[in-house]
Amino acid sequence: MRFRVLCVLSALFLSVASASAQQRPLVTEDPEPIGAGRVLIEAGFDAAHDYENTVSGLKGNLISVPTIGISIGLSSIAEFQIDGGIYNSLSISSRNPNAPLASLLTVTGTSTHDVSNAVLATKIRIMAETASRPAVGIRFATKLPNASNEKGIDLDTTDVSGSLLLAKTVQSIRVVANLGAGILTNPTSGVGQNDVFLYGVSFARAVTQAAELVGELNGRVSTRSNAFTGTESRGILKLGGRYTHGPVRFDAAVFLGLTTIDPTIGFTAGVTYVFNAFAIP
Repeated sequence: MRFRVLCVLSALFLSVASASAQQRPLVTEDPEPIGAGRVLIEAGFDAAHDYENTVSGLKGNLISVPTIGISIGLSSIAEFQIDGGIYNSLSISSRNPNAPLASLLTVTGTSTHDVSNAVLATKIRIMAETASRPAVGIRFATKLPNASNEKGIDLDTTDVSGSLLLAKTVQSIRVVANLGAGILTNPTSGVGQNDVFLYGVSFARAVTQAAELVGELNGRVSTRSNAFTGTESRGILKLGGRYTHGPVRFDAAVFLGLTTIDPTIGFTAGVTYVFNAFAIP
């Protein structure tokens, strides 16, 4: 029932958007790069209720602060991205002693903390948007294993992904879509992989010259009928807003989980700053 309601809400909100490129609080990637010699820095915090790590067996309320993203404009069509975080704190509400890596945990109390995994990515715009076609781009990303299995919050695995990025503006509507594939390492043993289908669709609609309504549906679908624990299908519906003042943009959003192992509800807020950093020779 909850899944059907969320799908209806997402369909309603996808009818509106704006012409600006996607940034926080969205994770669906717009194919338009930030521009040659420009640097985008974003920081924020996330709070998730009923976060679950099925590999460690820990479940609870997760706070991530600060979440950090840096994008560097390498040319007019390409940018390099670094995303991650410094501090994750999980207030543990339950444990599953039968989880695959529960025996590795060094957590003895009611909470645990760890760093976030870092993601390195390159985005390239292949075709600019015209009146008759959308902008088209590609993005390749690698997730690094910074987190520790012993802390039980995230997965100590290296994953890679590639996505096709599409975006089109029609009058006041900006819709962005991502379609891709990810190769997720089996986190329970390090042997084997799960190939997943990645998807994302987002909108942004200008309410005033400075304020926007934004939202997205983003997640992954496992191609294995019996997915390795930790590589299951997941999805998030997010609705929020952004306010821009000069080179600074503030944002906030609420997100809802689409599967039984996603957070039931969460909140994110942050700030983005873009500036001209260097000249491309």
